[in-house]
Amino acid sequence: MEARVFKPESYLIENEPYYEPIGAEIEIFEAAYHNQLPVLLKGPTGCGKTRFMEHIAWRLKRPLITVSCHDDLTASDLVGRFLISGGNTVWVDGPLARAVRHGGICYLDEIVEARKDTTVVIHPLADDRRVLPIEKLGELLVGPPEFCLAMSYNPGYQSVLKDLKQSTRQRFVALEFDYPAPDLEAKIVHNETGIEGGISEKLVKFAQMTRNLKGNGLEEGASTRLLVHAAKLIMSGVNANIACRSAIAQALTDDDEMLAAIYELSASLF
Repeated sequence: MEARVFKPESYLIENEPYYEPIGAEIEIFEAAYHNQLPVLLKGPTGCGKTRFMEHIAWRLKRPLITVSCHDDLTASDLVGRFLISGGNTVWVDGPLARAVRHGGICYLDEIVEARKDTTVVIHPLADDRRVLPIEKLGELLVGPPEFCLAMSYNPGYQSVLKDLKQSTRQRFVALEFDYPAPDLEAKIVHNETGIEGGISEKLVKFAQMTRNLKGNGLEEGASTRLLVHAAKLIMSGVNANIACRSAIAQALTDDDEMLAAIYELSASLF
């Protein structure tokens, strides 16, 4: 087995990802980038944070390296480790080290899911030092001007165990995301799927109904992502009510009573 060679050009986004701004988030991110400041994206799941990062990477013409954080994510997963290749021991950079070396954008998605001892490795990169110590190599990587560190999390899932430490969050410029205004969200669903405007408006209205149930039986209401899923099913010939049940209701909860209530909401519209 040969160690895979990292090719930054394969992480470049050639075609413009569709994104509709909901505020001044593009201008703020670009200003932070040019001032070499890290950025924190806050907002509910499925509201467009990842699409925003893809759009930003395209605008800045930088490779985007995304890490989906989870409970078992270790510092070595981010920084790198020694591997056996062809009978030899070789060092292989992790995604964070790759982004630093090649002046890319490293996007840590849902950072609170990572272990707290893992997130500590980003601290020297997220202040004016902009360095990444690689202790196993005795190397200190210095972030070039093109390097950018960004991360996201969902404040709706905050808890004592799943919160972002102040020592981490106060290193970042924060951007707050939410679901778009109804007319804009309907436009997004239409542009993503080609579905007619009337149905996209009904889907958005249905989503708003489920979002009103947040805290009253639902942890989260329907995201824009789920509306796109439902619209794609409808465009493929699936009955609209059935599409809402499968792509939205079943994705939100397993509780029978809550499902019945959501089914009634979709039936009232479709």
